[in-house]
Amino acid sequence: MSNSNFVDYVRIFCASGNGGKGSVHLRREKFIPKGGPDGGDGGRGGNVILRGNSQYWTLIHLKYRKHVRADHGGKGSGALCHGADGSDIWLDVPLGTVARVADTGEFLFEITKDGEEVVLAKGGRGGMGNAFFKSATNQTPRYSQPGEEGTENWYILELKILADVGLVGFPNAGKSTLLSAISAAKPKIADYPFTTLEPNLGIVECRDHKSFVMADIPGIIEGAHEGRGLGLRFLRHIERNSMLLFMVPADSKDIAGEYKILLRELKMYNPELLDKDRILAITKSDLLDDELVKMIKRHLPRKIPHIFISSITESGLEELKDLLWQRLNS
Repeated sequence: MSNSNFVDYVRIFCASGNGGKGSVHLRREKFIPKGGPDGGDGGRGGNVILRGNSQYWTLIHLKYRKHVRADHGGKGSGALCHGADGSDIWLDVPLGTVARVADTGEFLFEITKDGEEVVLAKGGRGGMGNAFFKSATNQTPRYSQPGEEGTENWYILELKILADVGLVGFPNAGKSTLLSAISAAKPKIADYPFTTLEPNLGIVECRDHKSFVMADIPGIIEGAHEGRGLGLRFLRHIERNSMLLFMVPADSKDIAGEYKILLRELKMYNPELLDKDRILAITKSDLLDDELVKMIKRHLPRKIPHIFISSITESGLEELKDLLWQRLNS
């Protein structure tokens, strides 16, 4: 896990810049001995801004950048010269990144569009120079405003993968094998639990050059909503999928029971996940004959579409892609 390039959680300290101080200055020239106040305003402090970038899919570039500080605003000066604004800092993040306050867990915002910019830490305003305070009754103010202090805090950035279809199933349900069979993705595949330790994305091509994005989410186990197994680490990625493809292997002792356990884990984690469209895929169906298929069908949940597939023999894969495309666009 420590050597993985997939990073979906970082804790980062961000400090915006202080606003510059306003100037106290009186105009004094050779033939203008009493020109009045002409102190300029201070510049604003720099902001720390998150910017959505569709070319990023992990937060690894921020993993070792623990402290981010924007520049302070410049001081105002005479002749109504305003101080320079502090330089902003942009942090590019993948789409689906959620920002929270580290201490309280307060939700701030989520980046979902390429090029979307949201200020994470706002710079302080620059102070007004004494020229701002000039009036008919106060023609020579000899004071100005100090600049506002910037903000600083620890923030948590979490990534929730954006995909059209999310694969949900216990370890060794065949999720990675399916993704590799119908897309160009090359996830690690092996015959032991928790082979997949990070989400994988693949682009699935359908008929007429249409396509959608599929995400292989690491296996869930019973009690995942309490943190068991990989637990909460990857359950959040399911929140950003448009629909869910539940996968249960044909050699399972209780296919309907496994589906109910998966459904219960999602409900305990976030009840809103049950509002997503769902399809049940019976994997490894090359192990079944026609009689076993008929027997299994009688015990499957009736309120959810089901399909029998085999990633090894590729049976049912075209029908699965057609069904997913139809449901995504219905």
